[in-house]
Amino acid sequence: MAKLLLATNNQAKVGEYRSLLRDIAYQLVTPIEVGINTTVAEVGQSLEENAQLKATTLATSSQLITMADDSGLEVDALGGEPGVLSARYAGEQASNSQRINYLLERLKGVPREKRTARFRCVIAIATPDGQVKLCHGQCPGLITLEPRGEQGFGYDPIFYLPRLGKTMAELPLEVKNQVSHRGQAAREAAKYLERLRNRQGLS
Repeated sequence: MAKLLLATNNQAKVGEYRSLLRDIAYQLVTPIEVGINTTVAEVGQSLEENAQLKATTLATSSQLITMADDSGLEVDALGGEPGVLSARYAGEQASNSQRINYLLERLKGVPREKRTARFRCVIAIATPDGQVKLCHGQCPGLITLEPRGEQGFGYDPIFYLPRLGKTMAELPLEVKNQVSHRGQAAREAAKYLERLRNRQGLS
């Protein structure tokens, strides 16, 4: 079975992708599992640039088909921030709770109806010979006044989905995967990966 390198060692993200891509005919592996310790700085000005940079760099160093993503939270009341800086919004070494607290402080006094936001995800799939495919997903919601839920990671505890009446962190993984930005992008990626496998004759 062909290997697909996931360009992350974040175990929460790896777990989500193993669930999202469980039906594709690839063996999902991480950099640490194949002995790669290449670090790719996210210096792009957009989610697309960062995802593509990570995917192409690791595809070249591993000689494996590589999938990388970059995700961001865009808050309308903050002019689209934190966006591409979502993981570093409260500083390079900030924890999830510190990032959440910093964002909530920035939104202090903003009424519920103006706390609209969206999660965006861009997945880049790169082959060792330089082919690149970008897949996109987007999920709208609202920023809560305080964290709720123990599931997920990142900003999930403060991202509220009105149609479900819950934050992302209150959803079981199966439900989250159906509605999330990452789930949408992954379903598009899965279709492309199957076409790629057939085109290249991978077993």
